Amino acid sequence: MKKPRDSHLGFRMDKETHDKLFYIAEYEGRTGSGQILYLIRRCITEFEQVHGKINLEEELRD
Repeated sequence: MKKPRDSHLGFRMDKETHDKLFYIAEYEGRTGSGQILYLIRRCITEFEQVHGKINLEEELRD
């Protein structure tokens, strides 16, 4: 079965964190969702720089 191209992730955060995140997002010209996605992608890039590229094809075969 083929996986959907986009996935959904829901989580809760406190109001202060939410408000500060959206303040930064607006300052940087992003939506709140766009800012979260930017931060996640940056985290992945930093992880891969230290640990090497994540190969999902290999992981899914195991």
